Amino acid sequence: MCGIAGILSSTKDLRSDNYQIKLMDMKSALKHRGPDGDGDYTAPSGAAVLCHTRLSIIDLSDAGHQPMLSKESRYSITFNGEIYNYRELREELTEAGEDFQSNSDTEVLLKLFQRYGANCVEKLRGMFAFVIWDEREKSAFAARDPLGIKPLYYCSDASGDFAFASEVRALLKASHHTEKLSPQGIYNYLSTGTFSEPNTILNDVKLLEAGHTLTWKAGSASVSNYWQIKTDLDPSAITEIRSAIKLTRKALNSSIEAHLVSDVPVGIFLSGGIDSTALLALASQYSKKAINTYSIAFENKEWNEGDIAARVAEHFGANHTEFLVTPEIALPMFDDFLKAVDQPTIDGFNSYCVSKLAQNQGEKVVLSGLGGDELFAGYKSFELVPKLAEYSRRISLLAPLARWLNRSLISLLPSKLLRILDLASHPGSLSAAYQSLRGIFSHHETLELCERLDLHVEHSLPNRSLDHSYINPKTRVSELELTGYMRNQLLRDSDVMSMACGLELRVPFVDRQLLETMTRVHPDIRLRQGKKLLIEAVPEIPDWVINRPKQGFRFPFDLWFANKWKDIEVGYDTPTWLSLSPWYRKWSLTVLAAWQKRHLPHLSTDK
Repeated sequence: MCGIAGILSSTKDLRSDNYQIKLMDMKSALKHRGPDGDGDYTAPSGAAVLCHTRLSIIDLSDAGHQPMLSKESRYSITFNGEIYNYRELREELTEAGEDFQSNSDTEVLLKLFQRYGANCVEKLRGMFAFVIWDEREKSAFAARDPLGIKPLYYCSDASGDFAFASEVRALLKASHHTEKLSPQGIYNYLSTGTFSEPNTILNDVKLLEAGHTLTWKAGSASVSNYWQIKTDLDPSAITEIRSAIKLTRKALNSSIEAHLVSDVPVGIFLSGGIDSTALLALASQYSKKAINTYSIAFENKEWNEGDIAARVAEHFGANHTEFLVTPEIALPMFDDFLKAVDQPTIDGFNSYCVSKLAQNQGEKVVLSGLGGDELFAGYKSFELVPKLAEYSRRISLLAPLARWLNRSLISLLPSKLLRILDLASHPGSLSAAYQSLRGIFSHHETLELCERLDLHVEHSLPNRSLDHSYINPKTRVSELELTGYMRNQLLRDSDVMSMACGLELRVPFVDRQLLETMTRVHPDIRLRQGKKLLIEAVPEIPDWVINRPKQGFRFPFDLWFANKWKDIEVGYDTPTWLSLSPWYRKWSLTVLAAWQKRHLPHLSTDK
C-alpha cells in the first residue's frame, strides 16, 4: 500500500527545478501513506515525473522499490494497492518466457501491461490504482480497481500539464489552478455527506471512477469503463438454498485466502458483529498463528460492543486489543482526525481511532468487514427504501409545492418536511428514496448553504432515476449501497484514515470475484434481511453473535455533541432557522470549515 503522484506534460520540460520542487512537495504530502521508503522518476524526455511512497507489505526488499522501470526502461510504473493473485499471474508470465528480478506484485503488474496492454486489468484480483508511463510513445495509462477501493485523483490545465495523486491534498501542491471549490461537489457533500465520484471538493480535480481506465497523450486524456456492478436479476440465478450456501462458502473462502497474501502478519478489525466475526472465523482456517484483533469500546453500554468483541476473539483464540474511547480521550484525537482528512466527510473518525490502535500495536495490515451489509442485506435500507418509494407515490401531489418554495417559506418549514417534499418530487424512485434515507440536508437547505459559500448551484432538483427496470427492488438497493454509501464514503474514509496511520486496510467482502459470484444467487435468497445467507454459509458464527441486536460500528456522537463536545464550533454562520440536529448536520459543516481553513485559507469565510 502506497502513495503515488506525478505530472505529465506535452509542452513543458519537467526536468526544470520548478517541477522537481512540485514533485517533492507532492511526495512529501503523501509520506504518511508510505513511511517505509520513497522514490521518484524523471523521464529522459522531460515529459513525465513520477513519485512513490512505500508501505512494504509484499517483497520487503529493495527490489520492490518504486517507481519501477521495465528492463529496457521504456515503461515506468507507480502503483498503489495489492494484487492478490500476483503469484498465479507470475507463474503464467514465467511460462510465457518472462523473467523476474523481484518477488513483488508491482513487477508482475508491469509485465502484464507490457504483454496485454489495457486488457491487463481484466486479469487482476485486488485493490489498485496505478499509472504507467510509456517513454517511447510519450503516453500514460492509468487504472483504478473495479469497486473503487483505492483512489486516483487527477487534474489538467490549458497549458497541457496533467497531474495525478492518491490524495487531493497532494494535487494542491502541484498547481494553484486547482484552488477553487466545486459547486457540484459541495452540493453533493452537503446533501449526502460525501463527494460522489467523479466529483471532488475542488472544481478542476476529478476522481477516476471505479472500474475505469484513463489514457493520456499529447495533452489529452480519455476515460473508459472496463467493469461495472450489475446486481439485477439473472434469469439463470440459483434458487436452491443449499446450492446457494455451498457457492457462498466457496466464494468467501476464496476471497479470504486471497486477502491473507502478505509478507507481514495480518490482523482484523473486530466489532463483534456478524461481518467481522465471519472474517475471523474464516481467516482462522488459514492462519497457523493466533490472529491479532482490534476493537473500540465505550463507557456507555448502549453503544459499547467491546464486551462482545472480546468474547468473539476469545472464542476463536485471537490476540485481542481493546481501546476504551471516552469523550475526553476522543476530543484531541478529533483534532488529529481533522488534520488527516483528505476531503470532508461525515464519517471516518471510527476508522481513524481503530487504525491508530492497530498502528500503536505495530500492525501493518488489517482486514475489515466492510461490504458485508451491502452484499447480504444487513442494512435497514433494504426494507425501508422500497417502502419510501411507494410512499413517495402517495404524496406526489405535494411535488409542485417544492418548486414554488421561496427563501421566506423555506425558513418556516421544518427540515423533515423539506426532505419529504424532495421525496414527493420523484414518485416511485428508489434512488430518491435512498437519498431521502441517507441524506444530510434537504435540497433547499443545501442551496442556502451553498449560497453562503458563494457557490452557484442549479436550483432545480437533481434528476433521479425512476428505477423501473429493476424487477426486484432489493437488487437496486444493494447496487445503490455498493456504489453510493460504500464506494463514496466507507471505502474512501477507510483508505484515508488507515493510510494516515501507515496501515493497509483490506476488505474481503469488497471483491470483484466474490460480487460476481454472489449475483448468480437469486436476490430472494441473497438479500434476505439480516444477512441470513452469510450466516448460513459461515455456521461457525456463534448464536450469541447472530441473535444480538445490530448496532453497527458507530460512536455516540449525538451524546458527545450534547455534552462534552458542545463547544466545538461549526465554522460557518448558518441561518438561524436551519436545524443542526441530528449531530451529523453540525459535523458536516464543522469538518468542511476545518478543511477549507487548513487547505484553502484564502477562501475561508465566516459570513
